[in-house]
Amino acid sequence: MSPVAAGLWRLAQWGFSDQALSAWIESALALGITTFDHADIYGDYTAEAHFGRALALNPGLRERLQIVTKCGIKLVSAARPSHRIKSYDASRAHVIASVEQSLRALQTDRIDCLLIHRPDVLVEPDELAQTFDDLKAAGKVLAFGVSNHTPDVLAAIHRRHGLQAHQIEFSALQMRALADGTLTQCLDLGLRPMAWSPLAGGRVMQGEDEQARRVRGVLAGLADHYGVSPATIAYAWVQRHPSRPVVITGSHRIEALREAVAAAQVALTREEWTAVWQASMGQELP
Repeated sequence: MSPVAAGLWRLAQWGFSDQALSAWIESALALGITTFDHADIYGDYTAEAHFGRALALNPGLRERLQIVTKCGIKLVSAARPSHRIKSYDASRAHVIASVEQSLRALQTDRIDCLLIHRPDVLVEPDELAQTFDDLKAAGKVLAFGVSNHTPDVLAAIHRRHGLQAHQIEFSALQMRALADGTLTQCLDLGLRPMAWSPLAGGRVMQGEDEQARRVRGVLAGLADHYGVSPATIAYAWVQRHPSRPVVITGSHRIEALREAVAAAQVALTREEWTAVWQASMGQELP
């Protein structure tokens, strides 16, 4: 994966034509962003197909990028009339059916990394591991991971089929993954964390609550010191963890992608990293 992944969660809201999306993908690739993050449910089950049509306009694009997509959440939608209530489903039947649908929508022959979107408490780890084995053997999925899983559930799956990624919420305003062992587990097992909402859904830059104001003040000082934007410092803070998190952007603006990519040039010291942590927590280290 590239250090920055382009997130397609809000693709349906961007108003892109297929041609405009194809050009946007090219622009992201030119910045060194080669990983594109999807889920079957994004855009009420429309985002993958939109991306697939954009790829089809320029067949050479597929070989230059990695597609990450997720399955396991079943939403009530006109696009999925069989779903009666929202539920989580990591059964063999649902995972295989979801992969087949994603391959058709994306107009590709393989998914580079498939994530189970949310923990299914009824999951059977042995069955899921065998499903992963079979999808990999068929060449339909190259690698597997999970998203938003607790360390114990991840460990149960990982023991049966080696995972390569864990997508989690992590930002200077949301540090649960530091406290609950999630990032330590990623480091220990060699999984690549993927940090969604690394700007806390915009709160880091625009939030008016006390926590956001404190953090933004520290980020602004560091931004002046390094000659970059506060957003770039926020991304660099996330990436400073030794597990090397991939940050997932959520913007269609090329300038926003550029700010994320620029974080690779910022090496925060331990004291600088801790200053951001301290501002977020509102206290010194214990």
